Amino acid sequence: MREAGQLALSMFGTDVRNWIKGASSPVSEADMATNELLERRLRPARPDYGWLSEESADDQARLSKRRVWIVDPIDGTRSYLAGRSDWCVSVALVEDAAPILAAVFVPVSDEFFFAARGQGTTLNGVKVRAASGTALDFLRVAGPKPLVERLASSKEITLHPRIGSLALRLCRVAHGALDAAFAGGQSRDWDLAAAHLIVQEADGSMTALSGDTIRYNRPDVVHGILVAAGRDRHADIVTHFRAGSQP
Repeated sequence: MREAGQLALSMFGTDVRNWIKGASSPVSEADMATNELLERRLRPARPDYGWLSEESADDQARLSKRRVWIVDPIDGTRSYLAGRSDWCVSVALVEDAAPILAAVFVPVSDEFFFAARGQGTTLNGVKVRAASGTALDFLRVAGPKPLVERLASSKEITLHPRIGSLALRLCRVAHGALDAAFAGGQSRDWDLAAAHLIVQEADGSMTALSGDTIRYNRPDVVHGILVAAGRDRHADIVTHFRAGSQP
């Protein structure tokens, strides 16, 4: 992970070739180089594991694998290309549709989030926890404006500055920098899997807005609206939307 982050950082701020894939998703030669490095390191080490990456052709053979690497070589490519710091490298190991090992590395700020199932979450080697309680400071809630405003109901609020990387936005819950974070619809497995375990192991919860469990390595890797927060706060937020404010 650190090697991949350093490779991406070595190309950061340079005139990297970039293009648009699909309808509007940017990708660059830095994404591809970082993806190649991660694949070269991880796949031969565990040849029996499946592979799912934003920048690799999807091999449906992953569906028959109990364990699968889920990779986003640069999450927040728009921020990366714009010279902002809010991008990261995100890797998770999923077993039976749930993450069991996760790392998110933010090279510009040298922040390394790591989690293993049942062992807690660390940030640069120090254990971290999501903010406790149920109160909401909307300066500490990040996500799409319509969702945050629905949570606030009639209150006038000041929105938290946008965090370009979804994985990083969610990880900010894990060390208490944010009270809650939302993911709008259309996020993919690679945006979520590592951050999911990082939040969960930091005494937080991350689910669909309905409260339903998020499952990975399915044929369709697209997800709907999600929310992450400390456990009690998360339960209150889910209850709020279930009570009639759900988009």
